[in-house]
Amino acid sequence: MRIFHNLNVDFMAHKKKFYLLSAVIILAGIISMLVSGLHFGIDFKGGLEVVINFDKKIALSEMRAKAKDMGIGNPEIKTFGENGILIRTELQTMNKEQTEELKSYTENIFKEYKPDINFQLKSVNNDEYIYKFDDALTAQKIVEFLLNKGAQAGRVLEENDETLVSVRLGLADFIKMKLSNLFPDNEFEVIKVDKVGPKVGDELKGTAIIAIVLSILGILIYLAFRFKFIFAVGAVVALFHDVLITFSMYILLYDVIPGLNLEITLTVLAAFLTLVGYSVNDTVIVFDRIREQLKIYKNIDNLYKHINDAINKTMSRTILTGSTTLLTIVVLLLFGGEVLRAFAFTLIIGIITGTYSSIFVASAIVLDYAERIKKKIEF
Repeated sequence: MRIFHNLNVDFMAHKKKFYLLSAVIILAGIISMLVSGLHFGIDFKGGLEVVINFDKKIALSEMRAKAKDMGIGNPEIKTFGENGILIRTELQTMNKEQTEELKSYTENIFKEYKPDINFQLKSVNNDEYIYKFDDALTAQKIVEFLLNKGAQAGRVLEENDETLVSVRLGLADFIKMKLSNLFPDNEFEVIKVDKVGPKVGDELKGTAIIAIVLSILGILIYLAFRFKFIFAVGAVVALFHDVLITFSMYILLYDVIPGLNLEITLTVLAAFLTLVGYSVNDTVIVFDRIREQLKIYKNIDNLYKHINDAINKTMSRTILTGSTTLLTIVVLLLFGGEVLRAFAFTLIIGIITGTYSSIFVASAIVLDYAERIKKKIEF
């Protein structure tokens, strides 16, 4: 299938307009970043993130009002899907009072199962509490009862002792306890719990930047061997352009689109790396056609014309490839669930930007360089 038969558009005549458009978007993103800062997810910022799905929908204002009574500082509350709530706190552990409250709450569950039950706290290892019961059957029944209540519990199988039960009493469990008390008539399910220390978050920021820079550096070296060095420079500048444009749009659209959580997470980083690979592939297709034009029409010393002809001839392939890829990503955005929504949105912006830069940025930089040095480019 081909579209745009015999297309003859002077793309390079408009390159300065598109330079200006890109500069405006990137500048707006930088200003927005300086004013409101970057919005990192739990992967980079550190802290605890709990996603809860309620049976009945809860108003965000009601949840935020009641969250003040949970005793976990000033948590960040957001919607997550249709009936879901995302709770994020920078706290990592409970204080002594919270630990005792959760411990008493858990032991009351034991007594709810059997009022005269006998148990003994045998040991504590971080968030893991080991309780000893009278016999193995009671221990098994307690584990089943705790699991039905939404607690994290299991048997501890030691030689000659089958009466031990392990119960996790961490900050996430404290939040679940508070929610049970605040919303007794609305059952809920914990979808996910993420906990990242601040040191790990800082290390992830550093490795994220290194990953993107190394991938772009590798592309620069590859393209320098495959084409002329200036083609490699044009492609790498276009890649930086794509990342900056997508990043700027990400910042500018934060909290603008309802239901879209645009925070910088490891999933979003994966989208940026995917974008780098997609964009350079699009650029290489155009560069291949430019090289072909220069080889076939050696007697025509007009790089401006060769670049325009190459873009016009590859436009059909560029639009069809971009459209089919976008269609797949839009399906992922709509039906891939909350976790993949930011990943899909990043790719949508990146694919549009990558297609645009292959035409108006990478090739234009090659042309500008050739005109500046006034030297014929030959293959």
